Amino acid sequence: MVNKTSNQAVDERNSWLLLGAWLIAVAATFAALFIGEILGQAPCNLCWFQRVFMFPLAIILGIAAFRLDPAIKFYALPLAGFGMAVAGFHTLLYFGLIEEAITPCARNGPSCSGDPMTILGGLPLPLISLLCFTAIAGLLTLCRPGVSR
Repeated sequence: MVNKTSNQAVDERNSWLLLGAWLIAVAATFAALFIGEILGQAPCNLCWFQRVFMFPLAIILGIAAFRLDPAIKFYALPLAGFGMAVAGFHTLLYFGLIEEAITPCARNGPSCSGDPMTILGGLPLPLISLLCFTAIAGLLTLCRPGVSR
């Protein structure tokens, strides 16, 4: 016999975790669109790849939060993981910790360094992206399956 109170606690915890992950993905999506479309800062190639992984998360995590579906982590974690990898690489490039073996930012296109890549008084956009992907992955990892309804 399954303890109903225990399952309700798991469902409530999962709902908060999924809601948190979704809110982070939506905030990151709107921030990227605001920076690109309103502020007019064109994204570099690495920023585009990060968007490719973040934008679908805003949609599928919203659906999962509405349906209270912790199994979404099996679909969303790979997106968050790949996004984390790109954002981590971009962050290392931004801080000059690795050399630019490839040229993610075209010589004539937007640059990955300098003041245009910072917001809120100097926070680098690649680092913020990395933190968002990491937070989403962490919240999804904490989701536990409940009893099917």
